[in-house]
Amino acid sequence: MIEIGNIKLDDNVLLAPMSGVTDLPFRRLVKKFGASLVISEMIASRAMILQTRESLLKGKKDKDHFPMSVQIAGCDPEVMAEAAKLNEDLGADIIDINFGCPVKKVVNGFAGSALMKDEDLATRIMASVAKAVKIPVTMKMRLGWNYDNLNAPSLAKKAEDVGIKMLTIHGRTRCQMYNGVANWQEIAKVKQAVQIPVIANGDIKNSDDAIKAMTESGANGVMIGRACYGKPWLIAQISAKINNKVEVKTPEISQQKQIVLNHISEMVEHYGEKVAIPLARKHIGWYSSGFKDSAQYRAQINTTQGYDNVREIIEEFYDKQLDAQYENFSNS
Repeated sequence: MIEIGNIKLDDNVLLAPMSGVTDLPFRRLVKKFGASLVISEMIASRAMILQTRESLLKGKKDKDHFPMSVQIAGCDPEVMAEAAKLNEDLGADIIDINFGCPVKKVVNGFAGSALMKDEDLATRIMASVAKAVKIPVTMKMRLGWNYDNLNAPSLAKKAEDVGIKMLTIHGRTRCQMYNGVANWQEIAKVKQAVQIPVIANGDIKNSDDAIKAMTESGANGVMIGRACYGKPWLIAQISAKINNKVEVKTPEISQQKQIVLNHISEMVEHYGEKVAIPLARKHIGWYSSGFKDSAQYRAQINTTQGYDNVREIIEEFYDKQLDAQYENFSNS
């Protein structure tokens, strides 16, 4: 169990916030498989205050979706506080502050991981946000800007002192981006610096990775990101393995077919067909990884317009996989 302020999670494997991926339909799907905490895509604090349609969609909450964490980014303490308050009013249960995003567009605006270079400003932002809301505030960061500046333990202690309730540490520096390997042992220094829960993140692709990450870091839990692409059931599988629960099997092909179709249907309902279909293509491609003729299938999906046409191609593809499976079984 992990306690985030007054919120208790009954699990310790969490879904990472991922831009362009962890929208409401995907969060809802992962939640259905049993994830205890899912986090929204990063929302720019100024866009949230302006209440742009995009920012409101990113932070939208499902009525059965508890707890719901919304991640915000920015570099102005007052603006960040106002964005946090708005999300609280809209139903967020937790606010997560992004000090970890390495993308140039974010860093050049002195947000995301750039704020690790200015601990005073980062601390003022955290204090301002924590003071503005009644719900728990968490923070996600990297080890530091580069290996000459591994200041995550220092910033973690300041975070705890101003009221941050949980920390997630990606085991890379900003300058590494997503290259090299995550250093889970370095996360242990953050864990030793604070009393609040610490979550390990980076390069955790399966249950063995999760066990090793927790062992090396001493973290209270793990956060899974890119490994969930096309596998919304993965968090439940990892959780079952590391917590000695009943095994969660990978869904059969017929079940995967229905998962994909339901996911795309919910995206169309959420965004509207015109926006949803281009966004859905990457998910459809990820779901097909490892299947026969998936490259041709992805190429076909990427040039097909219209929800009904896309749905028909998905059904045909999975029906062919089922036929091939039956044929192999009959011949064995």
